[in-house]
Amino acid sequence: MPDLLPTVPDATGHFGPFGGMFVPETLMTPLQDLAQAYEKARQDPAFQLELDQLLHNYVGRPTPLYYAQRWTENLGGAKIYLKREDLLHTGAHKINNALGQILLAKRLGKTRIIAETGAGQHGVATATVCARFGMECVVYMGAVDMERQALNVARMRLMGAKVVPVTAGQATLKEAVNEAMRDWVATVDNTHYIIGSALGSHPFPMMVRDFHRVIGIEARQQILEKEGRLPSMLVACVGGGSNAMGLFHPFLNDADVRMVGVEAGGDGILPERHAARFQGGKLGVLQGTKTWLLANDDGQIELTHSVSAGLDYAAIGPEHAYLQSIGRVEYTYATDTEALAAFKTLATTEGILPALESSHAMAYVHKIAPLLPKTDIIIANLSGRGDKDVEQASKYLL
Repeated sequence: MPDLLPTVPDATGHFGPFGGMFVPETLMTPLQDLAQAYEKARQDPAFQLELDQLLHNYVGRPTPLYYAQRWTENLGGAKIYLKREDLLHTGAHKINNALGQILLAKRLGKTRIIAETGAGQHGVATATVCARFGMECVVYMGAVDMERQALNVARMRLMGAKVVPVTAGQATLKEAVNEAMRDWVATVDNTHYIIGSALGSHPFPMMVRDFHRVIGIEARQQILEKEGRLPSMLVACVGGGSNAMGLFHPFLNDADVRMVGVEAGGDGILPERHAARFQGGKLGVLQGTKTWLLANDDGQIELTHSVSAGLDYAAIGPEHAYLQSIGRVEYTYATDTEALAAFKTLATTEGILPALESSHAMAYVHKIAPLLPKTDIIIANLSGRGDKDVEQASKYLL
């Protein structure tokens, strides 16, 4: 297998034919400045030391790699380990990236932070680091998502963030990104936009991936300590794709490690009833990047649906599009019904409430593990905890 790590993205932010910088002219210079600042920071031991110390002392890294013994025994197949990102401060992997980006914003002399959020976990993480560093924080969130994630809206506001409801279009994540982009164009001199997933214009897909690589780096070391070998399979849910890229990237050159990204199948692969970009999607440009997305024959972005507010985005991160195109990562989907069943199973079997996003990955594990030999090892990324989803899940499960 070719050595992927040093070659992508290229200097223009392309992962093969995907990625790039498709933004208004106003943002080209700030994005180039950001790319240069990030390149200097990633080579600066002082930057990395500050980030590592915050990740350890403030956020709670390293997270455990937990052997799900009862679930494994019940399914009767492969051994299942869960990478417990749900145990981080704020309850999800999102804090890894938010911390890295606010340290960059400090370097750039920015005093105001904006963000978009779907399920609210990235918004909470951004509000958290803004409170920690004393910066103004504005979070754009679709009005529909605000209703189904009211707990996270309250958490953001308690930490001093201004949460702006977005009522345009479907009033979910895509529209929240649109509003954040409009804000950024108008306020770029003093504002940094902390994008919450591995999508958007270069350098964000690369930066977000890099700030989350700690997930896979830790998982690799932990599984070698526990089992003396690498896993047979990695599984993670994929919205924009940050938690999956964080887990997958340190294993990309290990040809024997199979990787599976699980998209939101919604009500099934029907127009406007799912968010599985590789199931009937097409190549296009959305919100700064060229990637796979859901659009109609006229090129208009289609409506999406998922029980999970964090997975119903119409496009996928460009590095995922690249990895799918070269056959390195497999992409499948789980429906709402399957994800909810997995939420319930993990709760009753292991005493863990997974986020509905993570439940999509768990749904795939539930299907595949019994089909694999007991000698196989699966690591599934439990990217967030399900406290925020209890009210919504209860409507279906109780």
